[in-house]
Amino acid sequence: MKLFLFLALLLVKIPATLPSSAEHRCFCKVTGSLDDCACDVETIDAFNNKDMFPKLQKLLSSDYFRFYKVNLNNRCPFWTDNSHCGLRDCAVKPCTPNEVPEGIKSSTHKYSKEVNEAMMECEMAEKLGAVDSSLSEETRQALLEWNRHDDESERFCMADDEESPDSQYVDLLLNPERFTGYKGPEAWQIWNSIYEENCFKPRTVKRPLNPLVSNSGDNEGRGFYSWLEGLCVEKRAFFRLVSGLHSSINIHLSARYLLEDNWFERKWGHNVTEFQQRFDEDLTEGEGPKRLRNLYFLYLIELRALAKVLPFFEQPSFHLYTGQPKQDGEMKELLLELLRMAKSFPLHFDETTLFAGDKREASRLKEDFRLTFKNISRIMDCVGCFKCRLWGKLQTQGLGTALKILFSERQIESLPKTGSNTPAFQLSRQEIVSLFNAFGRISTSVKELENFRSLLSKAEL
Repeated sequence: MKLFLFLALLLVKIPATLPSSAEHRCFCKVTGSLDDCACDVETIDAFNNKDMFPKLQKLLSSDYFRFYKVNLNNRCPFWTDNSHCGLRDCAVKPCTPNEVPEGIKSSTHKYSKEVNEAMMECEMAEKLGAVDSSLSEETRQALLEWNRHDDESERFCMADDEESPDSQYVDLLLNPERFTGYKGPEAWQIWNSIYEENCFKPRTVKRPLNPLVSNSGDNEGRGFYSWLEGLCVEKRAFFRLVSGLHSSINIHLSARYLLEDNWFERKWGHNVTEFQQRFDEDLTEGEGPKRLRNLYFLYLIELRALAKVLPFFEQPSFHLYTGQPKQDGEMKELLLELLRMAKSFPLHFDETTLFAGDKREASRLKEDFRLTFKNISRIMDCVGCFKCRLWGKLQTQGLGTALKILFSERQIESLPKTGSNTPAFQLSRQEIVSLFNAFGRISTSVKELENFRSLLSKAEL
């Protein structure tokens, strides 16, 4: 009888420890220290899910951050693109003029109420064909600074011309990122162009599980990772950022999937099967856990950028200007609280390990890095699904802004403590909105992994 009870207890415990369990296959290797970092997965999970995620969601629901101006009608610069998605969930509903706060509409390129009013004054003077001698020298310098800020040499991504008649405001809360049905060869072409032509990879190295190449499996995987580990840390980091962004997007699509569509309701929710197809170790020939670890690497990069940009937002002249003083003040306080929280994170990525060799070689590599990522941002105009194009453009611009911040350390450190001097570092409203919304997407992905862990664990019972 005792032997029977002992065997029964063993059988009860087996399912929880089986290597073949769905939860184990997706997450068993998504733990511990991250490559090229001093941080670990568990520290990020605890920090994000308990502290960062709730505050970030509140900030992103405010007027300043929910309205994003974008041109979804740019032509694809790389191939003939006649394949706009006809699915209803691919559509984007732009805002009507009266839905956007006046303060946002009148300060597209500005963030300070004072500078905004000065710009309007200057524009009026130009229309009258006169020179307004009442503008102070400080204001003139501020206006010149905004013109200088338009210099593309600082940017890691292409920015839409917000003055174009094709650019429209979109309410991000009413156009959420979720599964639209956009998939297959057209979608694969986008990612294939990114990975094959914009990740410093020679054509002789085969990427594992490339859907556009037959027999792209385990042998290719071994060769690919041997090549990747042999790269300099900068190029390896670049690939991991792209992979992390791809993983994050796939998590969003799996977490907000159309589960029911009938006359009575449309129900969106977690699709565990879809998640497994993208991240299960067995179903992806070992790729899934690597993809998820790259998501955490991306999180660290964007979190570090938020910590470093704090002095910029602490400037007295900076306002989250929407024309609603009470809300604007409250949101700036929340923003600073969030950035100080980011700064307090104990295991930040050390960006000084990048571009740290010979100065001439480091400068050349940094420029290659910048131009290659900028090219990826242009590929977003080739996405056939408008909803996917919207969120692709926003997230690449957000990551590009994060990279701009990381490599502008001296300019940020030299920011004036008062509004009396012209700062050498600037961010446009479009960059600010994309930066925080992009990090919000990464933060949401990390939070959703907790949900998928739970769902997979329950599915095994």
